[in-house]
Amino acid sequence: MILPIYLLGQPVLRKEAEEVPADFPEIKTLIADMFETLTQADGCGLAAPQIGKSLRMFIVDGTCLADDYPECANFKQAFINPEILEESEETISYSEGCLSLPGISENVVRPVKIKIHYLDENFCEHEEWLDGFASRIFQHEYDHIEGHVFTDRVSPIRRQLISGKLQSIVKGKTTARYKCKRNA
Repeated sequence: MILPIYLLGQPVLRKEAEEVPADFPEIKTLIADMFETLTQADGCGLAAPQIGKSLRMFIVDGTCLADDYPECANFKQAFINPEILEESEETISYSEGCLSLPGISENVVRPVKIKIHYLDENFCEHEEWLDGFASRIFQHEYDHIEGHVFTDRVSPIRRQLISGKLQSIVKGKTTARYKCKRNA
């Protein structure tokens, strides 16, 4: 089922999400619905807060980026209760966009490599390193479960320059090519 994507201004996007309990009902159905929603919206990541659920989980699908970013070739999975354990000192700036902020893209500086811990959809534990664009996708979605959006990471002057666009989204005066929930 395709779910509406919550746009900036919805309170759930600014809350730190809650842990997903091991007995969470219908977790695999939720994950499947999130993947269907992500595919329809033509994105590469979707966090539970973006569909109105304050849960510490997100999905990624970087497979369509594999030609340019080989580390994304098999990067399609769910992350439940993820944690970032370590970050590289080396950083890189790259333009990011977000399904919850349609029409906005800005350069964001992030660590190149991160060590993560998470549960998969079967609640099996994993610990691994991600680097390159896979690391960036993970960090972007991780921000969502922490109550942040990518524009929180741009310089104050850039935020000021895009404040009109951000306010248009908050006021429900923006359009998206996918099903969304906006403020009235």
